[in-house]
Amino acid sequence: MKIAILGLVHEDGLEFLKNKNFEVLKIENLEVNNLKKELSDVDAILLRTSKLTREILSECKKLKIIARHGVGYDNVDVDYLNEKKIALAITSTANSVSVAEHVLSFFIYLTKKFDLADRLVRDGNFKLKSTLPNFFELYQKNVLICGYGRIGKEVAKRCKGFDMNIYIYDPFVDDKEISKYGYTPIGKEEGLELADYVTIHLPLNDKTKNFIDKEELKKMKNTAILVNTSRGGIINENALFNALNTRNIKSAGIDVFEKEPPIADHPFFKLDNILLTPHNAALTLECRKRMALEAAENIYFFLNYKNKVNSQNLVNHHLFI
Repeated sequence: MKIAILGLVHEDGLEFLKNKNFEVLKIENLEVNNLKKELSDVDAILLRTSKLTREILSECKKLKIIARHGVGYDNVDVDYLNEKKIALAITSTANSVSVAEHVLSFFIYLTKKFDLADRLVRDGNFKLKSTLPNFFELYQKNVLICGYGRIGKEVAKRCKGFDMNIYIYDPFVDDKEISKYGYTPIGKEEGLELADYVTIHLPLNDKTKNFIDKEELKKMKNTAILVNTSRGGIINENALFNALNTRNIKSAGIDVFEKEPPIADHPFFKLDNILLTPHNAALTLECRKRMALEAAENIYFFLNYKNKVNSQNLVNHHLFI
């Protein structure tokens, strides 16, 4: 059987598939017409960030499964997959730790002003350290975690290590599940008003588009730090620019953008109170290995055992949508 690899994937995943006697086709030209041609006879696709639209998928006559190299699947036409009974798999736990560490790195960097402190030393102004803008402790600060899924839980564990006050907004999780770990369930508005830190861990859909917009930003403290490592579009970028530019909130850490890569003259680039990373929160070496291998295993298990086991729980870290 033939497996198409769309995007750069760690060699561990490719070797796994080759060792299972799959024909592995690495596709570098991701232009629509080329994809329609190259994918016409593949049995499975291991997908990173390329978009698989109905136009492309309708040419995939033998396709049985798409395995995402990650947890999001907003780049796939799920309606089409459902119509054609094509499976969709995600690497459900592979990136949780890496993204959680990225969130805490944003918190620490933006709070401790490391960039300014470094510049002071390099410029020979060591003795002027008392002139640095106020920087703070994370200790006993309030953090609002929006979304208590796999990544939200890992973020909460790390915030607990800093003795932060942890508030969770997730209307789909029972309050008892949140409270049993010493966290506090809270409504969105109340949480935004009391938070010193807000971090977003939600999927992008019609209900979460502009989850943080002008009105939400107005509710936040002017000392608050906002972080988004989930999906671009969940925070309205124009509203965030205005809030940062007017110092309505203190600062932000952004790993994801509405359009990726962002345009060359993006308004965020004019700000000195935002830290930007190129959608790489989940791209640590360890995470890249895990995602590649788990995506490859998803393909193998589905194609070989789909009629023998429950596809909702093939193995403990695999999830089929």
